[in-house]
Amino acid sequence: MSVEGAVIDFFYRYFWEPMFTRSGYNAVNTFVYALLFGLGVIYTYKWIIKPLKIPVDERLFWAVTPMVVFGATVRALVDGGVLPQHPLILTPGIFFTAFFLILPAIYADSKLGMYPKITVAWGTILALWANYLLVTHAKNWEPYELTLIHTAVSFAAVFIFYRWRPFDRLYLYPVLAHYFDVASTVVAIHFYGYREVHWIENHLVNWFGAYIYYPWITLILVVVYYALKELVTDEEERRFWYLAIYILGLGPAIRDPAQMILQL
Repeated sequence: MSVEGAVIDFFYRYFWEPMFTRSGYNAVNTFVYALLFGLGVIYTYKWIIKPLKIPVDERLFWAVTPMVVFGATVRALVDGGVLPQHPLILTPGIFFTAFFLILPAIYADSKLGMYPKITVAWGTILALWANYLLVTHAKNWEPYELTLIHTAVSFAAVFIFYRWRPFDRLYLYPVLAHYFDVASTVVAIHFYGYREVHWIENHLVNWFGAYIYYPWITLILVVVYYALKELVTDEEERRFWYLAIYILGLGPAIRDPAQMILQL
């Protein structure tokens, strides 16, 4: 096999094929996606958020949320057979699609002095369209009910713990998003026999069961929080990392129960 053929085969095996077959993440694409994610966060902040003078506060978290809901729901609609498979609406392509859809709105908001109205409105329109398709094609709402029950219990625990102010207020957003994600993942695996597609977590679930997610994600959230406090000295940039972690949690938290109600 030629060098060119070997490169094409490598890309197909580790990146292209997993998008369409849902065969799961592997060590190679996990590392590459993590690297791209980190670089994306750094340069989005330096080249877009900072030059546009957009404050990284709760308004930015709320501003991007509708677009996250849109992207995650579209991803679920593909798995549910409502929308056709296409690289731009499969993982990780949907991240790039959502990013390039929200970018003009944020720019317009900044230049017209309307932030975050345009961004919220644009994301909400897209999210409503995606959720209209979801609701009209839903087969069984039980997974959402179970997810919300698990989410409520974990949220109650987080808010009780937060009474001691153990971390920055903005970090509540990624914490809650990831516990929502944990709830949807646990329900999918434990109650409906879904398979974990992430490389490390798949091994943990096979060894300990789906509920291992709660201590595992808690550990990751703690480590990430203190690592960011130590490594990212600029407060605004550190808050933008919080936003990125929030998006990473909220996306699959929306997608997983949506997939289940479409496929059951």
